[in-house]
Amino acid sequence: MTEEMFDVVDQDDQVLRQAPRSVVHANRWLHRAVHIFVFNSGGQLLIHRRSATKDEAPLKYTSSASGHLSAGEDYATAAVRELEEELGLTCSVEFLGIFPANGAQTSFEHSGLYQATTDQTPTFDPREILSGEFRTLDEIEAMIQRDPDDFTHCFRALFQWYRSR
Repeated sequence: MTEEMFDVVDQDDQVLRQAPRSVVHANRWLHRAVHIFVFNSGGQLLIHRRSATKDEAPLKYTSSASGHLSAGEDYATAAVRELEEELGLTCSVEFLGIFPANGAQTSFEHSGLYQATTDQTPTFDPREILSGEFRTLDEIEAMIQRDPDDFTHCFRALFQWYRSR
């Protein structure tokens, strides 16, 4: 299997060059990712626990779906692709914003945040996701307060922004 290629970007999210995933991560070069918050019609947010085999933040709770942008891919296309790959969902997404890379706190990623609402039942990709559950925003907030280290840094930052808007 061919290694994923990423766009290496600068602090302003401008593409500098492309490089293999392993090289980008090893050198901590800035690159791009996308996160999608999936809500059900009751307003509950789907969070998932990352699989134990993930190379970064294994077994931590994170966004409903998330992933890297492939070289040349735009944020919106990646959001739709990640929903399908990780959750088996096909639904429209709404752009909320792009959050700048902030070193290790964001895994050196500029993060595009999207949201979607659907009552489709997700089908979790076991290579990516150990388990998932819908929770109210207040429940998630309480979980973060009890054990912030049980969540990825990026999810905590995106969730805090979402709650404060």
